[in-house]
Amino acid sequence: MNIGRIVTAMVTPFNEQDQVNLEATCQLVNELIANGSDALVVGGTTGESPTLTTDEKMALFHTVVEAAGGRVPVIAGTGSNNTRASIELSKKVEDLGVDGIMLVTPYYNKPSQEGLFQHFKAISESTSLPIMLYNIPGRSGVNLDAETTLRLAELSNIVSIKEASGNLDQIAEIIEHSPADFSVYSGDDSLTLPLLSIGGTGVVSVASHIIGNEMQEMVQLFLSGQVERAAAIHRKLLPLMKTLFMTPNPTAVKAALELKGLPVGHVRLPLVPLTAEEQRQLELAINPQFNMFVS
Repeated sequence: MNIGRIVTAMVTPFNEQDQVNLEATCQLVNELIANGSDALVVGGTTGESPTLTTDEKMALFHTVVEAAGGRVPVIAGTGSNNTRASIELSKKVEDLGVDGIMLVTPYYNKPSQEGLFQHFKAISESTSLPIMLYNIPGRSGVNLDAETTLRLAELSNIVSIKEASGNLDQIAEIIEHSPADFSVYSGDDSLTLPLLSIGGTGVVSVASHIIGNEMQEMVQLFLSGQVERAAAIHRKLLPLMKTLFMTPNPTAVKAALELKGLPVGHVRLPLVPLTAEEQRQLELAINPQFNMFVS
């Protein structure tokens, strides 16, 4: 599963009636591809997956696959803390033409490492699709240890991981000991360049909604050996990356997309829109052209 370097974890557009806005979804897909995205993850954390019904997810996956039209790979978020439900959804998406699935570490029930292994193994055995694991202990309450990740990497269709633990030592261990064709992506925008420096593949990004081309330039400069220029871009982008996470994701990035003229709507409860002060901070971080950054 070659999904490139800059993978955007898409927001889910909603209309004024709080329904999934499929027309705006198509518009967003085209914008993201034009803005440097090598692949799209649909129905993940940034897509507010806990608030989406199965029918909404299926409609969303289908719409994004159709809108992408083979221009970039599409990865469907089918993971949850319910193994049977994850298996059922993973089987359903096989006929939609998605290029792979992403499975988040089970949240709330806090399984052991063996429980995590058996959860992902059971899902992997139920589908022929390539699988990206998603380790995000800050949201799930449990860390997928390097040892468990490496066990899972030996399974034929578990081919990648989105690592949002923020633990570069753990990530380095995975990179060092995993199979050569196992890819490791940062789940934190601000760690994109540090992860590349230890042998990672790229990033599953939120900020790429807004600065995808700039992030793509940073990555390509690093890969071509122009490390100082890549580092300069990293430092330039960092304040905006941090601003986009000043509130629970995807609240700020949705507001930024609205400023950009993309009708993605607000977040669904239990998330709430930015306050007036938070909106002011966001507007100070980016100008209307979205290509100049203020100090």
